[in-house]
Amino acid sequence: MLRKLWNLISTLMVTAVVIIAFLLVGVRLIGLTPYAVLSGSMEPTYHVGSLIYVRQAEPYEVKVGDPITFVVNKDLLVATHRVVNIDIQTTKMETVTNEAGQSYTHEVPLDEFAYYFYTKGDANDVADGAPVYYKNLVGIPVFTIPYLGYLSSWLQTRKGAILGVTFGIVLIMLIFMPDILRSVDDDAAKKKKKKKKHRKA
Repeated sequence: MLRKLWNLISTLMVTAVVIIAFLLVGVRLIGLTPYAVLSGSMEPTYHVGSLIYVRQAEPYEVKVGDPITFVVNKDLLVATHRVVNIDIQTTKMETVTNEAGQSYTHEVPLDEFAYYFYTKGDANDVADGAPVYYKNLVGIPVFTIPYLGYLSSWLQTRKGAILGVTFGIVLIMLIFMPDILRSVDDDAAKKKKKKKKHRKA
């Protein structure tokens, strides 16, 4: 009875760990990148501590009203806000100098359209100060899981990583411990039988 109960508990624990590992890391295999929500600027759409799953998207896929995830600065800080306006530049001004040395400026088409996304947090009163350049676009959030962002952020700390690895090792040991003990008991029983046979002989 105890062995069956232990097997059930260990199976549930392993299943939970596998599911969490997939939600934190494995989703990258299907083209989704998880990000923890660290501020309340998108409440109540994305709560603080939740984990959002973002798929890569081309600039032309983004529409006004879509939430987007983007790189904010050189430190690669990532944020998610809603698009309130889109500016698409199809041309640029280019200065040309002719053979006579005279310079003039004219408009030329861009090889690649330049998108500028104007964004705003749902919980913010005003729009963001600067537009998001299309090359800073990470993608579009697909879905979110509440509270999982806390775990993701904690596991990225040194203490969290150490405890996470330790928990994994302990879990593996606990799972295989019954089999190891059973093997030891079987070996001990076999040795006893051999000793008994030897004495009888």
